[in-house]
Amino acid sequence: MSSVVLLLIGLGTFFLAWRTKDEINRIAAMVAGTISLVWGFALAPVSFQLVFEIISVLAAFFVCMRCLGCDLNQD
Repeated sequence: MSSVVLLLIGLGTFFLAWRTKDEINRIAAMVAGTISLVWGFALAPVSFQLVFEIISVLAAFFVCMRCLGCDLNQD
């Protein structure tokens, strides 16, 4: 349960960071949000961590495959 709270705090902090205009406050909020998200993911159950990891690996794979396809189209 504490992992969900930390993940929500991290996401809320990121949302507030994007809405602020001052650079210093935005950087501080991004650092605080990152710490909360990392801490929340560390406390999350293993099944949630695996699902998130699989989704991020698939997303990175599709982005890389799209970039490799761009090089082939330029020739």
